[in-house]
Amino acid sequence: MSLLFTDFASWQAHCAETGEPLYQPVLTYEIEQKGRTEDEIWAGLQRAYDVMRDAVHEGLTGNMTSRSGMINNGAKKIAASPVTVLSPEFKQLVTRALGAKEVNSCMGRVVAAPTAGASGILPGVLVTLQDLHKLEDRRILEGLLVAAGIALIIEQNASLAGAVGGCQAETGSAAAMGSGAIVYCLGGPVEQVFAAVAVTIQCMLGLVCDPVAGLVEVPCVVRNASAAAIAFSSAQIAIAGIDPVIPVDQCVAALGEVGQAMETRYKETALGGLAATKRGKEIEKMVLVQDVNILPDSNEL
Repeated sequence: MSLLFTDFASWQAHCAETGEPLYQPVLTYEIEQKGRTEDEIWAGLQRAYDVMRDAVHEGLTGNMTSRSGMINNGAKKIAASPVTVLSPEFKQLVTRALGAKEVNSCMGRVVAAPTAGASGILPGVLVTLQDLHKLEDRRILEGLLVAAGIALIIEQNASLAGAVGGCQAETGSAAAMGSGAIVYCLGGPVEQVFAAVAVTIQCMLGLVCDPVAGLVEVPCVVRNASAAAIAFSSAQIAIAGIDPVIPVDQCVAALGEVGQAMETRYKETALGGLAATKRGKEIEKMVLVQDVNILPDSNEL
């Protein structure tokens, strides 16, 4: 999208001037960058969304046990839990986002959106949104283009990688993509779409990337679930017309500034945070030595 603009203000101004829907400049960018027809781009988006839906289904029906043992069918356990603190819809959102990310941890097929480490967030958000509001696939695909545009701007002005900007840059960006897509798909104006992105970044700012044993499992999987919840809450805040106060482009700049200031041990190096705890180090040692079932069965705890 750098062919047209590098910030949200320019994207908004372009659509106001041309009358194009928010997704159109991103679609044009895709056509030009990939040398494909518009029909081919839509078909590719449909394939991507189909994989997202498949990941949600697999996460809730397949055997989601990772080689390390740290991931063990968490989504199915939440779905089957007899005690719940959530509404049925909220519980579905959490299980879907967590389950799709578990598919990634178990070496299944996912869509990196924007990264594999954040691959449960958009599937959980979009599948739940579509179910709640009975939206056609075409509307969801437009939302995917809007989400891609959000990611492109964040990537240019901050980062999408945990190794560069911490988890705020990875799950935070995915949540921002999801919240913006929600508001767009529900017919919110551009101002509210970008407000949702701003609120999401404000909520995710400062989150470190500290994968235990260097594996994208703990705490990555549960952060996908919580990030999906933040995407929904941020969209609700924005679509109600609440002003995020700090403009979205300034929020992205803050994301980049915090990422640059963050110490290396908090950027996917497994040297700080949860990875540096006593238990985290024990798991790391066992992974390096055995690379097999490192956690005891639940009945042995």
